Amino acid sequence: MITLQNYINGSLCNPIENNWLDNIEPATGKVYSRLPDSSQYDIDIAIEAAKSAQYSWANMSVEDRSAIMMKIADGIRNRFDEFAAAESKDQGKPLWLSKAMDISRAIQNIEFFATEILHFASESHHTSQTINYTLRSPIGIVGCISPWNLPLYLFTWKIAPALATGNCVIAKPSELTPYTATLFAEICIEAGLPAGVLNILHGTGNNIGSLIVKHPDIHAISFTGGTVTGAHIASIAAPMFKKLSLELGGKNPTIIFEDANLEQAISTTVRSAFTNQGEICLCGSRILIHDSIYEQFKTEFIKQVQQLKVGDPFEADTKIGALVSEGHINKVKSYIDLAIQEGGIVLCGGNLVYPQGACEKGYFLEPTVIEGLSNTCRTNQEEIFGPVVTLQSFSDEAEAISLANGTIYGLAANIWTEHLSKAHRVSAALDFGIVWVNCWLLRDLRTPFGGVKHSGVGREGGFEVLRFFTEPKNVCIKI
Repeated sequence: MITLQNYINGSLCNPIENNWLDNIEPATGKVYSRLPDSSQYDIDIAIEAAKSAQYSWANMSVEDRSAIMMKIADGIRNRFDEFAAAESKDQGKPLWLSKAMDISRAIQNIEFFATEILHFASESHHTSQTINYTLRSPIGIVGCISPWNLPLYLFTWKIAPALATGNCVIAKPSELTPYTATLFAEICIEAGLPAGVLNILHGTGNNIGSLIVKHPDIHAISFTGGTVTGAHIASIAAPMFKKLSLELGGKNPTIIFEDANLEQAISTTVRSAFTNQGEICLCGSRILIHDSIYEQFKTEFIKQVQQLKVGDPFEADTKIGALVSEGHINKVKSYIDLAIQEGGIVLCGGNLVYPQGACEKGYFLEPTVIEGLSNTCRTNQEEIFGPVVTLQSFSDEAEAISLANGTIYGLAANIWTEHLSKAHRVSAALDFGIVWVNCWLLRDLRTPFGGVKHSGVGREGGFEVLRFFTEPKNVCIKI
């Protein structure tokens, strides 16, 4: 049994009230570690530590802050295989994916913001009578709450810019995937991050997550997770006039036009639908196909989906690992049942999988493809967040845009076309924060990231997030 600990005031420590939560390995269904069920006592100590550290961290030169962050990135790199194995054990994703995406991107996140802060500049406005310039100061103490699907990837995506801009952070990883956050704390200690600058509190969202959101000494909240939870956070934080960054759910369309490069479109759409068991907010769960190529696309798409191996995350040829928890797999399976009730036809998948050996009691589900549903049914309107996609046909560009925009969400969309003007035209017409053309998940960290409508508030990435984690002050000097 592994015991994970909080990271408060520069040290790993047990929860004050000595309450603990079980942590289950998704691939086996067995408890393999325990984590703190933190309380008001723990957050009070963390806040006092952050207050003590805030002045010196905020006033440290950006060069020195950057150097410490680069040491943290190097520390993860030096223990790369350990982090990757922990991520797969904790979340259920294939080990090759943890290496190729999660841990690699976590290192990149830290290095990117450690260097970007060196180039962050403020504005100056000159007239014949005045000079106005903008100062940007850290907010102070901020709360960062990250999800379970890309644990270290999204944990570092939040805390790296917060630290780079001179804030102290109270961070909460998901209680379903706490392992790499604890390893990260060990790296911070080794790298010499000053005590109190980063504090990591484990526990449930209803308990410690809520305490973080409503604490009066935490002045900004950055949250990634479900739309319902985001709305609840906003209802608490907004009346307290906290700054809010909410990256929420998605119901993302992939639009396949008749002039698409079908070979590339199909292989990438398989990847965009089922990577990480479909547990990525950017996955394309609604696949819209021009009716002239619908049958051709469907046949080859299903063929490739059926070749995806479901099983042990630590086997090299596994493409679909375990879903994160028993509760989540039950939720996803219920949507497949709902789709059938709504008149959908399951073209492939739809069944639970029971691998032989150690993973026989794990949370595995076949990648599932469904057709025959209207755009307004619940299956096509609600976020499933698992290896389930639907196929729909469209007859022209206008219908494709209407179907794509026809949900409350607006996070990401994919377009497949060889027609340049069409790519620009449709991209502009889609109500989404991100549009990929003839690709998926190609990320330049300098660009703004986030959604519209019920997919979120604010933007992460690039200078956008550095602005979020700072407060502007205008200084006007008469010449």
